[in-house]
Amino acid sequence: MPEPSASKVYIVGGGPGDPGLLALRGAQCLARADVVLYDYLVNPRILAHAPPHAELVCLGRHGCDHVWRQDEINRRLVELAQAGRTVVRLKGGDPGLFGHLVEEVGALRAAGIPYEIVPGITAASAVASHAGIPLTGRDTASAVAFVTGHECNDKQQPLDFGSLAQFPGTLVFYMGVTTVRHWADALLAAGKSGETPVAIVRRASLPQQTVLRTHLAELADEVERTRLRPPAIFVVGPTAALVGDLDWFSGRVLSGVTVLVPRAVRSDDALAGGLEELGAKVLAAPAIEIGPPADWSAVDRAIEQLSTYQWLVFSSANGVEAFFDRLLATGRDLRALAGARLAAIGPGTADALARYRLRADLVPPEFRAESLAEALSPLAAGRRCLLIRASRGREVLADRLRAAGATVDQVVAYTSVDVPAADAETVKQLASGGIDWIVVTSSAIARSLARLYSTDLARAKLASLSPVTSETLVELGYRPTVEAKSYTFAGLTAAIVQWQERHPTRQRPH
Repeated sequence: MPEPSASKVYIVGGGPGDPGLLALRGAQCLARADVVLYDYLVNPRILAHAPPHAELVCLGRHGCDHVWRQDEINRRLVELAQAGRTVVRLKGGDPGLFGHLVEEVGALRAAGIPYEIVPGITAASAVASHAGIPLTGRDTASAVAFVTGHECNDKQQPLDFGSLAQFPGTLVFYMGVTTVRHWADALLAAGKSGETPVAIVRRASLPQQTVLRTHLAELADEVERTRLRPPAIFVVGPTAALVGDLDWFSGRVLSGVTVLVPRAVRSDDALAGGLEELGAKVLAAPAIEIGPPADWSAVDRAIEQLSTYQWLVFSSANGVEAFFDRLLATGRDLRALAGARLAAIGPGTADALARYRLRADLVPPEFRAESLAEALSPLAAGRRCLLIRASRGREVLADRLRAAGATVDQVVAYTSVDVPAADAETVKQLASGGIDWIVVTSSAIARSLARLYSTDLARAKLASLSPVTSETLVELGYRPTVEAKSYTFAGLTAAIVQWQERHPTRQRPH
């Protein structure tokens, strides 16, 4: 067989940390990746843009098995592309700024590998937008210089600290935590005033962002005193003294609040995204796993017979997604639903239908099977109903519809199984009181959480999506702090916000 032709390598900037700051082109490139080689500073949420089959390889530290040398990265990029695989080299910030871009592009060019460079928002820009520290100002700084705090030992032209000390604007130091005494002392020795304001921004754009302010003469001592760890950016110059006017980020209603979402979080996750937009730090540790059924034959038979059903009944948003994705995968489209009416157990499920441009004909006043059965029974009598459901759940809906005279078929469109073991980091965070809230969106998740975390679950406040979920929590020995008034992710978030606004002193910094 002929050798596969070389594929393309996309060198993509992942931005400063907030997954929402990824460039649209970067998301498009990730969506076509076979392999993603990513730096450890890249937010894991960004990896959700990659397809399920993509191989994800961490190249750094903090949880990665192996710290890759630059020559290893260069060689692997070439090998993967020559094997015909589409590769995304995902970097923190912008690949053109202190990102070894020259070395990696050089290796690709030497091997004749086609490539594309996708810029990313650099950390300095995030400092300006998210920490309220402008990099330039008409009256204070007409220029800005990006400076590395970590130079190669054999560099032919080392930094000229004399010129940097006289620079008429703002100096922004990257990778400068471990070398702060060296470059700060060098600036002072070259004549930079010890009273020069300095702002240190750690984890810019993320909910756990922190800002420290000092002066150049005290900078190294302050870093040592606070035991500052990377990643951090140092802003040196008059603009670092500006406080408050541009800061929209730190005063958000959920700033300083950590929320555990015990399910898989996708790149477009409405619950996690809504919490983060309000300032919360979101931790994701699934308590259940959602997957396809072992056998699609029952679903496929139901799809073939859709014209015989007068009602399609959906008991979850997961069911909506699984069913319609399967419908489309069989080569059909939404015209197959002609003549059928749609029932959704709650507004969240109705919203899932809306994403397929479908409007639910029936949504009960309460988010529970009993309410749906009561509303649907008089309409379903003498009709054929198809219930699309999970692999586990209550039989109350099917039983009551049959009792009302409906013919009911049920198909399992997705499986729901408990995660076998607790997430180690979540155990640690719960035990230390590092989690403020846990959102509980179903009875299945409630039961799994109780099994995984036992008494430690009571160390956090529980936010319940619905009365049914609250009843399950109470049965398990846990009383929810809040319950959503509208049984949607927006309603759940609103309940947390209302509690926090009534208890502002309970908030704490990350």
